[in-house]
Amino acid sequence: MPDPASTPAQAGSLVTFGRYAGPATLILSSLADGAKHGYALTKDIEQFADVRLAPGTLYEALARLEGQGLIEPVPSDDRRRPYRLTAGGAQALRAQLSDQRRVADVGLRRLEQGGVFA
Repeated sequence: MPDPASTPAQAGSLVTFGRYAGPATLILSSLADGAKHGYALTKDIEQFADVRLAPGTLYEALARLEGQGLIEPVPSDDRRRPYRLTAGGAQALRAQLSDQRRVADVGLRRLEQGGVFA
């Protein structure tokens, strides 16, 4: 059986992230407007998503994103390690957000059309 991450439709996507897909989406969204280090990522994500990522969750997701080539470290003059989005990361983020939008649109439409709690 082939590795799911090696199939063309899933290579470079967040499909293989499992429970880390949510944090990965938040991190990629934060990096979409420029390079950031861990603390800056945490603060930006808190600001735009009202979600606080625990350090273990943040750094595990960063390692996975870097391992898949979706982000890359950038040189720094101090001990901080900033990351930036790669072209593959931007593509994966666009696909993930499009999938999320499609699901949200369906759910909202169904609620408006007389769902259980309409």
